[in-house]
Amino acid sequence: MSKTTIISKWDTAEFLDTQEDINEYLQVAFESGDTRQITKALGNVAKAKGMMDIAKKTGLTREHLYTSLSENGNPTLQTLTTIINTLGFQLSITPTHS
Repeated sequence: MSKTTIISKWDTAEFLDTQEDINEYLQVAFESGDTRQITKALGNVAKAKGMMDIAKKTGLTREHLYTSLSENGNPTLQTLTTIINTLGFQLSITPTHS
């Protein structure tokens, strides 16, 4: 008798249960400096918070959010700051260590 293994698709948004989880997740993404990772992380957080709710609060369509915040998305700075502010964060800059 053979065993059947069931593999389900991982959805990070399902595991972003607390504000602390979200804070740490975004911190790691931004510290990476990888723009693809940052946009994907913002997309996961928006999905965890409710994409429709984020769309209403930002004035952007859900489709625009999904496209902009996908792994291959390339959102404008205006779109990013709008989403970041709506999620309860602000963009800031710090000098790199030399």
